[in-house]
Amino acid sequence: MRPLLAVVLCWILLSQQHTPSYSITTDTLSRGRPFTGDERLVSGNGKFALGFFQTGTSNLKWYLGIWFNKVPKLTPVWTANRDHPIPGPASPELIISSDGNLVVLAQGAIIWSTKANITANDTTVAVLLNSGNLVLRSSSNSSRTFWESFDYPTDAMLPGAKVGRNKVTGLNRRLVSRKNSIDQGSGAYSLEMGLDGIGRISWNWSVVYWSSGEWNGKFFSSEPEMSAGSSASNFSFVNNTQEVYFNYNLVDENIILVTVLDVNGQRKLRVWTGEDWISIINQPRYQCDVYAVCGPFTVCTSNADPFCNCMEGFSVRSPADWDIEDRTGGCIRNTPLNCGGGGSGNKTGMTDKFYSMPGIRLPQNGTVIPSASSANQCAQVCLSNCSCTAYSYGNDGCSIWHDELLNVATDGNGEMLYLRLAAKELQNRRRNKSGMIIAVAGGASIATFAVFVFLVVIWRRRNKKWSIHKMDNDQGGVGIIAFRYVDLQYATKKFSEKLGTGGFGSVFKGWLSDSVAIAVKRLDGLQQGEKQFRAEVNSIGIIQHINIVRLIGFCCEGDRRLLVYEHMPNGSLDSHLFQSHGAILDWNVRYQIALGVARGLGYLHHGCRDCIIHCDIKPQNILLDTSFVPKIADFGMAKFLGRDFSRVVTTMRGTFGYLAPEWISGTAITPKVDVYSYGMVLLEIISGKRNSPKHSCSEGSVDYYPVQIAQKLLHGDVLSLVDANLHGDVNMEEVERVCKVACWCIQDSEFDRPTMAEVVQFLEGICEPEMPPVPRLLHAIAGGSDSMASSSDCDM
Repeated sequence: MRPLLAVVLCWILLSQQHTPSYSITTDTLSRGRPFTGDERLVSGNGKFALGFFQTGTSNLKWYLGIWFNKVPKLTPVWTANRDHPIPGPASPELIISSDGNLVVLAQGAIIWSTKANITANDTTVAVLLNSGNLVLRSSSNSSRTFWESFDYPTDAMLPGAKVGRNKVTGLNRRLVSRKNSIDQGSGAYSLEMGLDGIGRISWNWSVVYWSSGEWNGKFFSSEPEMSAGSSASNFSFVNNTQEVYFNYNLVDENIILVTVLDVNGQRKLRVWTGEDWISIINQPRYQCDVYAVCGPFTVCTSNADPFCNCMEGFSVRSPADWDIEDRTGGCIRNTPLNCGGGGSGNKTGMTDKFYSMPGIRLPQNGTVIPSASSANQCAQVCLSNCSCTAYSYGNDGCSIWHDELLNVATDGNGEMLYLRLAAKELQNRRRNKSGMIIAVAGGASIATFAVFVFLVVIWRRRNKKWSIHKMDNDQGGVGIIAFRYVDLQYATKKFSEKLGTGGFGSVFKGWLSDSVAIAVKRLDGLQQGEKQFRAEVNSIGIIQHINIVRLIGFCCEGDRRLLVYEHMPNGSLDSHLFQSHGAILDWNVRYQIALGVARGLGYLHHGCRDCIIHCDIKPQNILLDTSFVPKIADFGMAKFLGRDFSRVVTTMRGTFGYLAPEWISGTAITPKVDVYSYGMVLLEIISGKRNSPKHSCSEGSVDYYPVQIAQKLLHGDVLSLVDANLHGDVNMEEVERVCKVACWCIQDSEFDRPTMAEVVQFLEGICEPEMPPVPRLLHAIAGGSDSMASSSDCDM
């Protein structure tokens, strides 16, 4: 993910071009001065406005709220009477009442009040602060605050506000989503922090579907992307005997930014670009990971538009509600079930049937039926119960679901769900399908002869050229091609042009056509079954990034396993660094390669649905396209982990010279092993030398290149480390930066190494790393006593 500062600074000038559409000179409301629907309070810096607003196009209702004054698109960040809107014809009024509280009135009735405990002799004023916080405080002593809007957030969190709890008073500052895109009322989703210091988002206050993880001193464990925004924001987490909370403040107050728990249950960090709001961080990352986001009897597909669709045999309950993003009603049956239709006395064809739904993430709260030992028995158990709406039978046996089906989503590696439908519904579906088939067949028969002639012509022109076939839907629709083995034999001229050999097989050059080159990797000795192989192909196939080699297709016939990638004409990085036949890369190209690989690894670690640890980063696995853009290749050793890192890797994998100490110690593996390997690659990019140690026995010294880097970096002699082929034609500031980053990456402890998101920040120049300490393991090898400072401008 791009660092937050780099994203937002590009838009600061644009965001400053908008001026308020009205002129208000005060940020304060005093007693005795009524505040009506046409008036505004504006914060001293002009950033926020307080007033009454209406939403929608009909049946308009009044809300008192705070919004961004300089943003032309109305964006409420706090609403006083969100659950008690005022009907349109009424004239709302905001006053400070006789007891000192801030009160909203409509036709003489109190709609909303601050309900603060104010002593009789106190005179109060309401002030809209520069932070967007509305405070009710003493008119004579500004430090005495009786009430503030930051203590009662709605669906948004502004910089400076807290999300958390006061352990003494019980005050719970939490976000609650809106009901829909028009109604500001409380919706189904809430974000709050527990007393354990972990943030959680839940549905209907009962089902938790996302958690922040624990605070590690810099960011929450489930939100490593927070580290990318550390240069633009100051994060703060407090957990003591009095309270537990999280907040943040902006380094540049000109940035217009807000955190929102949106209607669809995602927490989003939004930035105003000058033209519109965009979301730069979403939690959970995928829309369908939000529990019940589409309502009952729906299927969610994260990358689709719309992402919610009704199940077969169901229709949207309220299209009008869906149009304003309220899908809580979900879908309803087109045809009622024939409850009890499984009995012998029913007419033929009246028994309820099951519609199969493959590749499905099953609903939660299924009932396991141990007695059903086959799919047929499982189906009969469901048919015998009037409330049963679906069943599934797989490796875990039989499960059935009653009443509404919630939280169903498409999943390329999902299971088969059998949806119970009325027999009439399926008969109608088959009848409609048959009619369509007849119509299509009739039209097709007219064109059959023409098609035949066309195919004959194409066949003659092919001159033995071959065809390819799109992979079936079981691969999640990622557009990967399923090749026949005979086609790949022809494409590679029977595997005659070898590009290289790796630990899992050999790579051959081929051609899809006269102009499209491919690289075909033939996997040797692979023991995994077809299902597992296809699942891994699907996982790799969804990886889309400019710095990662694109998987085009695969072949799986018998024990033959082949992968087809885009061809990289400039080969691997090692051929240019270590071998005489490769082109010598100038410093600018080397720096861009280092940055590109960092971005690719950052995507694998932080940008994918599952964290992907490559496990074998080395120059041989970094390929270069025609413009020398680097692309990470060879995922044969990669491991796909959940975001909570609940699964660990302990079996050693990778290449000596690039292995992090954790592999040898046998401790659990994290993405930091890739960071270590990347650091070793950086050293080789600088020097043009392999990092393997070479001992000089006659001199009794160690000529291990990482040791030289660490020592000469300390003494300011980095130019002597640079590849002699560059003849000193380098950017010394960049060379020193890369040396520092490399030494941070190869620290012994994974906790001392930066994340790849932080590495990208360093190389992009957003923040500058300080001198790293000499890794203890290398220090022992070197036998020296030099040490370095261990701090960083980025608080790494």
